[in-house]
Amino acid sequence: MKVTRIFAVARKEVLHIVRDARSLGMAIALPMMLLVLYGYALTMDLNEVPTVVWDQSQTPSSREFVASFFGSDYFLLQGQVGSYEEVEHAIDTGEALTAIVISPDFSRRMAAGQAAPVQLLVDGSNPNTATIAIGYAEAVAREFSRRITLEQVQKMRGAKMETPIEMRPRAWFNADLKSRNYVVPGLIAVMMMMIAAMLTSLTVAREWEQGTMEQLISTPIRGPELVLGKLLPYMGIGLIDTGIAVGMGAVVFKVPMRGSGALLFAMAVVFLTGALSLGLLVSIVTRNQLMANQLASTVTLLPSIILSGFVFEISSMPAVVRWITYFVPAKYFISLLRGIYLKGIGLEILALQAALLLLFATAMVTLAMVKFRKKLV
Repeated sequence: MKVTRIFAVARKEVLHIVRDARSLGMAIALPMMLLVLYGYALTMDLNEVPTVVWDQSQTPSSREFVASFFGSDYFLLQGQVGSYEEVEHAIDTGEALTAIVISPDFSRRMAAGQAAPVQLLVDGSNPNTATIAIGYAEAVAREFSRRITLEQVQKMRGAKMETPIEMRPRAWFNADLKSRNYVVPGLIAVMMMMIAAMLTSLTVAREWEQGTMEQLISTPIRGPELVLGKLLPYMGIGLIDTGIAVGMGAVVFKVPMRGSGALLFAMAVVFLTGALSLGLLVSIVTRNQLMANQLASTVTLLPSIILSGFVFEISSMPAVVRWITYFVPAKYFISLLRGIYLKGIGLEILALQAALLLLFATAMVTLAMVKFRKKLV
């Protein structure tokens, strides 16, 4: 293997990239577009849940209870209604996600020290959103009940009372509990996997379709030299995309990076090597640009989004699917990025993920070299 031959192939590939300005522009612009689109659109936060209220009591106590809901950022009052028909219409049309129905004897039962039932109606079309909304409502009602109970006991005893247990929650690594801090690092990994594989999935197939592969085969260039030469230019583009994504994460989305930037880029090189080699392997096997592009998108985009832990919690998946996730390299890179970004940890904890990524990169490069043959058929 000669370095001069590798750089000769790399130079030839750079010329192809420069001449195809639109593809080069898309390779740089597409990650930025995806990061902005998914960074803002994909959120797990649920704020300002649209809510209507049917207050049949119309007393100071019921109004105080309703005010406890809309004193926070979790619920947004859409209006008052006067019947179940109006409640149903508000939920059917999407005007409201939840409805609070207060019984006529709400204040009387509270004054008598009895439980005052309040009905919460929720649009369960989206079970995840409905579950979060119910949790918010239960927390508000629980806090209101605790405060009223303490006030009643203090009136009876004439002394100030405190609850026996005071829970003081503190979230580490993401103190504001912003889903953006969790989503953006994972999004960088998914984007890199998809873009990297698509960049190289057309290289060898293009040579076959344009008839230039015959010329390459007639030269003294060996298979491994051709593979490495084609990887180098796209590695540069991949690192530029990574730098842009990291910069946008810090400037646009204000995602803090508590760990080592050098470690992040070192792991990005390993991950990009595997992803680029995977795309090259697809191109070598298919020899057709359309098929290579479709196959590269299928084997990178869907697994990286669904089976990597980027959006869906892996522990909640069926056992068979959890076993499949072990073969999704984006899973380990996402774990690395979130550890570096949010926890500020290094290889002393992330050594296993780094080793598995190195194994993935080595396997993909080896397979690409083995599958490429200097033969016309």
